[in-house]
Amino acid sequence: MRQLSEQESALLNADNPRANANLSYLLIYDQGTAPGAKLRFKSILAHIESRLDRSPLFRSRLQRVPFELDCPYWVDDEHFDLEYHVRHIALPKPGDWRQFCIQVSRIHARSLDLNRPPWEIYVIEGLDSFIDLPAGSFALLVKLHQAALGGRRRSEIVDLLHDLRPEPLPGPPPAPWFAGSAPDALDLMARSAWHLAFSPLRWFGPVLRVAQASQAFAADLLHPEPNTATRFNAVVSPHRVFDTRRFLREEVERIAALVPGARIEDALAAVCAGGLRSYLDAQGELPDHDLQARVEGVPGAIDAPTRMDPGEGESTSRGLHLGTNLADPIERLAALVAQQGAAAATPRWAACTLAELPGPDEPQFLLGARMTYFSAILPIADGQGLVFAVSAYDGRIIVSPTSCRELLPDPEAFTQCLRDSFQEYLALADLRPAAPRASAPGRRRRAAPKARKAATALAAAPGARPRSTARPR
Repeated sequence: MRQLSEQESALLNADNPRANANLSYLLIYDQGTAPGAKLRFKSILAHIESRLDRSPLFRSRLQRVPFELDCPYWVDDEHFDLEYHVRHIALPKPGDWRQFCIQVSRIHARSLDLNRPPWEIYVIEGLDSFIDLPAGSFALLVKLHQAALGGRRRSEIVDLLHDLRPEPLPGPPPAPWFAGSAPDALDLMARSAWHLAFSPLRWFGPVLRVAQASQAFAADLLHPEPNTATRFNAVVSPHRVFDTRRFLREEVERIAALVPGARIEDALAAVCAGGLRSYLDAQGELPDHDLQARVEGVPGAIDAPTRMDPGEGESTSRGLHLGTNLADPIERLAALVAQQGAAAATPRWAACTLAELPGPDEPQFLLGARMTYFSAILPIADGQGLVFAVSAYDGRIIVSPTSCRELLPDPEAFTQCLRDSFQEYLALADLRPAAPRASAPGRRRRAAPKARKAATALAAAPGARPRSTARPR
């Protein structure tokens, strides 16, 4: 029985009917690499069942302390039902990308049942009209509460479900599992009294949180900052929107080479800043002053991915000036590079959050089906209504904005601005000689790619179908 930390408990307490701390990993697979080029749902269900013993998270639920006197505990779920947590759905025809984004956004927005282990997996079929994906592709949406992550950079569940080769090595049979008895209310209150007796400062935790909230509220009243706010610094609704754009890592490296010392992370921040600037300008809402972002993640993880366990790598948070007041894209990138190494405080009014979620640095397989896409749908909150999930996997960088329908009613227009920003930088990279780019220690520079058409759409994967008449992605 493990007790949650204060930080994990805060994520639980912050949930409300409009915003929760759900995090959803979105994974797409090429079914053609699986044995017989076909995977059945019952096979995936059996595969998940065979790995339940590899992590206590699968079968642990939260047990709250009466009167919230202490942080909750993880206890065994004596009524664990795998088929409640693993579900099978299919998109209605034609099964295009927009339908997919709407469906996964709805699933992500729904609150998890915190009386059960706080995770769900959806197997999604019917991806028939996706461009540049092999026929028969399917997706997994792995949804869990952030309180279950325990500060790790990647979900333990995601890592445990996959193998590094198409033919998984046979493991030992799962050990028999019997749920332990959950503590009763008196036991939990006795534990809390013991903790409070030896840690008297815990008594001041709730009082301190109220005082800090009151101080922030008073500061907002006495020193308002109306000019820092955008449409995304508002109360969010419970309706999520999600979209994505995928870029080749080699092309992002070429953009970074436009400014000496620029990293991949700088280039991605510049692309996101350009897309945000263009979208706000089109709405007549672009402020004259610069906007700031909150940057979260493991420093250097996108620029120089290394193989690490999910528990490695400490996540940080810092502020970043985006340069949205600069019309020239090269000046904007240079302004981002100039902030390297600066210990900028996390801004109270951030126009957006850039969250780095590096994926595995080696190809992953689920029962032989090769993963072709790795991204995430992140939580948003009041005053923080726009977040970019930036992930890296298999030579590609995936940028996925999440917001709510009331603040971003046209997510396709927003990601088009993101795509246009990328293409603007890529066109400049084609015209200008490359400047030296900062390399992380121990990382070998790739050879310069051959000239190709400046576009953000990925090359068709092996076995992909011809392009359809659907809107290009």
